[in-house]
Amino acid sequence: MPDTVRPTVLFVCVHNAGRSQMAAAFLTHLAGDRVQVRSAGSTPADAVNPSVVTAMAEVGIDISAETPKVLTVDAVRASDVVITMGCGDTCPVFPGKRYLDWQLPDPAGQGIDAVRPIRDEIERRIRTLIGEITVP
Repeated sequence: MPDTVRPTVLFVCVHNAGRSQMAAAFLTHLAGDRVQVRSAGSTPADAVNPSVVTAMAEVGIDISAETPKVLTVDAVRASDVVITMGCGDTCPVFPGKRYLDWQLPDPAGQGIDAVRPIRDEIERRIRTLIGEITVP
């Protein structure tokens, strides 16, 4: 049963090792317990991208213990907002959910200098999202 007090947000990218991990970490960090946060990948990697871990540490958010998770139909069904980041048609669609597709460069294989602007854009979008989905 969905949590009626707190919206549930699911971030999905292919490997759940970069963009979706950063987005989930920012939302958890900035919204606290006002939002339930999940992330997953259609084809999860073995580990979170080390450049992503470093980039997030630079802004005071430790995601070194996170692990990529596989996308499940149940995770989508249990979410109020589903934000995809390049997973294409692999994300199941259910009526009554809010779907957003954030077109962001993939940090896979990129160094820290390439990851920083992606991180900063994700943070900007998360701050906007919080204002749209939470009650002050």
